[in-house]
Amino acid sequence: MTENPTFPPPDDPESTDARTAEVLPFPLKKTDPTAPADSPAPTGEGVVKPGEWEAELPDTDDPDADGLSDGAPVDPPREVYPPSVAEWMEARDKARMPVLPDWVKLPDQRTAVRKWAVRHYSAVVGYHAVRLPCIYTPKVLFYSPRGAWRWSTAIGRWVFDAEGRSLRLASVANEDAAEYLKLSRQRNDRVRLRGIVAAIASMVGLAAALTLYVMAPSWLLLLAMAALTTTLGTAGAPADRPLIDMAKVTFRKRRLSSDIVIRAHEASGLTTKDQTIAFPRPIGRDGDGWRVVVDLPYGKTFEDAVKAHARLASGMDIAPTQLFLDKDETSGRRVSYWIADRDPLAVPSGKSPLLGATRVDFWKPFPWGVDERGNPVMATMLWLSLLVGAVPRQGKTFSARTIALAAALDPYVRLYVFDGKASPDWRKFALVAHRIGFGIVPKNGFDPVQHLLTSLRELKADVEDRYHRLSELPLHVCPEGKLTPEISRDKKLNMPLTLFVVDEVQEYLTHPEHGKEILSLMVYLARVAPAVGVSVMTATQKPDDKACPSELRDQHQARFALRVGAYQVSDTILGAGSYSEGLDASKLLKSHKGVGLLKGMSDDSGIVRTYLADGRDADRILTRAAALREAEGTLSGDAVGEVPAPETSATILDDVASVLGKGEAKVWSETVVDRLADLRPDVYGPWAELEAKPKAEALTAALKPFGIGTGQISRRIDGEQVNKRGIKRDDIATAITERNKKRDAG
Repeated sequence: MTENPTFPPPDDPESTDARTAEVLPFPLKKTDPTAPADSPAPTGEGVVKPGEWEAELPDTDDPDADGLSDGAPVDPPREVYPPSVAEWMEARDKARMPVLPDWVKLPDQRTAVRKWAVRHYSAVVGYHAVRLPCIYTPKVLFYSPRGAWRWSTAIGRWVFDAEGRSLRLASVANEDAAEYLKLSRQRNDRVRLRGIVAAIASMVGLAAALTLYVMAPSWLLLLAMAALTTTLGTAGAPADRPLIDMAKVTFRKRRLSSDIVIRAHEASGLTTKDQTIAFPRPIGRDGDGWRVVVDLPYGKTFEDAVKAHARLASGMDIAPTQLFLDKDETSGRRVSYWIADRDPLAVPSGKSPLLGATRVDFWKPFPWGVDERGNPVMATMLWLSLLVGAVPRQGKTFSARTIALAAALDPYVRLYVFDGKASPDWRKFALVAHRIGFGIVPKNGFDPVQHLLTSLRELKADVEDRYHRLSELPLHVCPEGKLTPEISRDKKLNMPLTLFVVDEVQEYLTHPEHGKEILSLMVYLARVAPAVGVSVMTATQKPDDKACPSELRDQHQARFALRVGAYQVSDTILGAGSYSEGLDASKLLKSHKGVGLLKGMSDDSGIVRTYLADGRDADRILTRAAALREAEGTLSGDAVGEVPAPETSATILDDVASVLGKGEAKVWSETVVDRLADLRPDVYGPWAELEAKPKAEALTAALKPFGIGTGQISRRIDGEQVNKRGIKRDDIATAITERNKKRDAG
């Protein structure tokens, strides 16, 4: 999982490495058998100047180079030393916590915080301003008499010492005369003092009220009355009905303390009173949650914490979807927890940034979603295949389609798109897809399954051809024998990056006639094709061995599992052992649409909340992508009405059978090729133009995969016996029968 906060990644010319190296003299010694072994070399001899390497290095094929040997190595092997002081200081620098958070130091983050504060508090002020005249004022007027009664009652109880009444009654009940007299005297003293204070306060208050009424301006009088009424209304408001509404939803969160964390580990069984946890760093806020790093007791591991995930959440009194565990590579018993204030996976990730992108460079990571903390997650499909699995209606198709939309915005990426359920989700890709098909039912003379099979065969031939051509390209074009951006964008070489997408792949794999061949071809492409720039992405809601066999699933290097029904299904999608690593897609909720666990796309595994691009968004993106490809001249295949080239291997048996004459038991290969050329000149015409021997060899090569060989057939022509290689009708009939049996068995 590659993270990059910007899209598309800017080309920074300053990022190039400008380091220089010092050129050292390279001594060459001439070995003199008569000279002592420890004699020094003549000064100034054998020193090579910069630019003279080829002239001075010894040539082993040159007879004059005898006796020359290399000097000491320029860079001797490094020995392993303890860390130096500089390395020690650098490690300490990295471990030091920042004095100020990033939002204080970085200008862009300060700007973002400022905009958020203005947006937030202006919304709060507007919310209350709208409700002040029509809601808050009637509430204050309604509750103020009640508040006045409560206030006067409280003053009366204070003046007459009502709080001591229960003690005086208790002394009477106990017939304790001394205690009663003592309490009575105390009450009389209190009432006398408090009565005087109340009387003085009443007179002062009344005088102040009269003065205000007579001398104060009307606005101050109104303000005083509003303040008094508001105070009385607040005092009279019921406890369960606050006077002022909340302008925002208050999520349940509390300050997380070490006592709560220790309690959670004890409740989960990870610790005991004798063996507790340690805190290598203080508990602190981390975004919209808390970051806690703990060292478990010796013998406990990260896997133990993963198994106790639900009990840990219960011990902290939070939902399991608010607790996230991260492994620390420095220690097997150190675990990092992130406790969110609320369920972050239920928060939509927002619209896809692809809506604002004019084009995409598919060679670079592109935005796919955000993680649980809102950090951008960048995806890449280079050199890998991706399997997407989930139960229905959890965002599987939308998640896969976002990747295909990014590929569509790169005009040099060739797209193959097939949808086994024939839904509207992929229809608009017809604008840009080289090959596209929907469903499994033939309609209007078009068989989508046969079209998929033809496309797979076409792509397999292209992959095989790419391997040969890349190995034959000159070094200055292809330095390492691998596909490069320059090669993929060269129209003459015709090796663009290719994305092969199959949604609801189980519909094709379980096809009664072509399912086995489709499976075989897809296994080949998923295993071999990514190395030459052909990536495969399959999506399914049935990742079991029958609908999507393991031989295909295991070829996908990257896996993405949205919500599934059980942890066993999650392990099926993500790969065996994922559950023990803390990856369990069955824990996701129905409300977590478009949220899944990603594994294998990078060294890190984690949660991805994929961006949303609905039908209208996809329409806008694909319309822009079609215009971009038309401008670049890269539209091809089904997008411009170019049908696939007819497949000789798929029809050769039927074609040969149709050109054999009635009663012909044996026919020369040359004759068969000529008849085939008359039958289908667009396919077999090039064969007919060959010489006699190559013409026969072409037919032999085409029939060889079906187990049909050729033999000498003798014919008498003009009184002479002529022998040529040919085929037998019985062999063709047997091959057709075997092929049909395999189809019926499939």
